[in-house]
Amino acid sequence: VVVQGFCEVNAGVAHVRGNLTVLAGGVLAAAFAVNDPAGSGTSHLVVDGNLVVGKGAVALLGCDPVEFPCLDDPNPTSPTLSTPVKVGGDIAARGALGVVMHHGTVGGDFVATGGGGGTSCNPTGVFALFNSPAFTAIEFSRIGGDVRVTRYDSCWLGIENNHLGGNVRLINNQLADPDAIEIQANSIKHDIVCLNNSMVWDSGDGPNGLFPRTPAPNTVHGDRVGQCVLSSPTSAGGPSGPGPF
Repeated sequence: VVVQGFCEVNAGVAHVRGNLTVLAGGVLAAAFAVNDPAGSGTSHLVVDGNLVVGKGAVALLGCDPVEFPCLDDPNPTSPTLSTPVKVGGDIAARGALGVVMHHGTVGGDFVATGGGGGTSCNPTGVFALFNSPAFTAIEFSRIGGDVRVTRYDSCWLGIENNHLGGNVRLINNQLADPDAIEIQANSIKHDIVCLNNSMVWDSGDGPNGLFPRTPAPNTVHGDRVGQCVLSSPTSAGGPSGPGPF
């Protein structure tokens, strides 16, 4: 299946038995919960093969009431709905503007190379419809293989509250938001490597700005390398550590 332009998964279950490709500049919005034709079922996306997101394209994959409300939640200020997404193979973002995944299950790897909206937090592309800058996030998801993000230049990047079955490698990513990259509360089966990124955090910012921060360390069963060896500072100008990232 090939998406050219704007595609909404909002009419029941969309089951792709092969690969799904979002062409350059396209948008895949699979973040609806209830909009089947009769209004009584659920909408979600299942891809048996790989999901490829092209240059400047966006994929919105799944939604939840805590971090990313469903686009059709009847109470957007107090959301309650959620919807999953399942990809049997890999997710490959090649110069994508952003990939936002919540409640996802990926059998293979998540690989993002290049892309983003530039080192800026100005709303851009389809994100501007939500008055949001471009970003990439993986939250409350399970990925069977590796997570690799390289040369992603944008506003924000977050990897939070996931079960990750391989290695995590974050290399040469430049983010405009001083709160990025947030890598928190993940269970990582193998190694985590962070090199030449603008910043990495394993803590969350409080309601009054960047500091103070609340530690949310990762559980890493392999090695920690580079910027993600010791826990990040929780106070302005504070030292890293002493705990593990």
